[in-house]
Amino acid sequence: MNVIVETVVVLFQVAYLWLQAIVLAFIPASYRSKDVAGETVLVTGAGSGLGRLLSIRFARRGCRLILWDVNTQGMAETAEMLRKLGSVPIAYTVDLSKKEQIYDTAEQVKRDVGEVDILVNNAGIVTGKKFLECKDELIQKTMDVNIMAHFWTVKCFVPGMLERNHGHIVNIASAAGISGVNGLADYCASKFAAVGFDESLRMEFLSMEKTGVHTTVICPFYINTGMFEGVQTRFPLLLPILDPDYVADSIINGVLTNTHIVMLPPAIAFVAALKGIIPVKCGMILSNFFGVNHTMDNFKGRQKRD
Repeated sequence: MNVIVETVVVLFQVAYLWLQAIVLAFIPASYRSKDVAGETVLVTGAGSGLGRLLSIRFARRGCRLILWDVNTQGMAETAEMLRKLGSVPIAYTVDLSKKEQIYDTAEQVKRDVGEVDILVNNAGIVTGKKFLECKDELIQKTMDVNIMAHFWTVKCFVPGMLERNHGHIVNIASAAGISGVNGLADYCASKFAAVGFDESLRMEFLSMEKTGVHTTVICPFYINTGMFEGVQTRFPLLLPILDPDYVADSIINGVLTNTHIVMLPPAIAFVAALKGIIPVKCGMILSNFFGVNHTMDNFKGRQKRD
């Protein structure tokens, strides 16, 4: 009898939450956003691209910014942009592929600033090579930066969040963390790991009843930041190369509304749902038809500055 009652309760809960999600989808984020003014935000990979754009948006909302990047010059440029907005960022040069550097710098942050409220695991790299053509050290570095660094930063800053029952972790993954892509084996593996890591963290926090600590995983298609220079898409109206400002705005909205997973463009959510329904061979045929398996054919990657 207890099982029957529990089943009925769970079904009602699922139906209610499903209806709630549908209703919230039609309510603009500005009407249901939380206030992050005064929060301390740490952004990895803040020296360029998406990390810079996110830093600027958090600064505009009155957050205190901590910048991490291996690119000291790029980080200085980001810091200068933030100062013009009235922010007083603190920058640290960190190689995110080195665990000890992460741990040491995290301790320095706690001494200099205190606890972190919002952790944005944004730093990432891509080799863009076929798996058998990719050197071992490049594969290792991809995993170290794209996922292992997430582990170490979370270990450093989440205990404080749990103690206060307040905080937010943002893990930048990719649509390549939902569907495998030709020419991105190491990158896909790291991003699949980021998606799984985020979901598992959320389940841990739920079991601990830490309802004030949130996670958001971001799964965008290719972004026009230079990191994936040269990629092409066969149907740009359906799967466009994404504008960085659009992605940054979507991430901020996802954080402010405590959204668990942000997929960009919306077609990616359809792809994720379809994978669980259709046979694997059908998925492979569709991937070829939509050109996903050939997006990396003309990959160049981010070009070095002169």
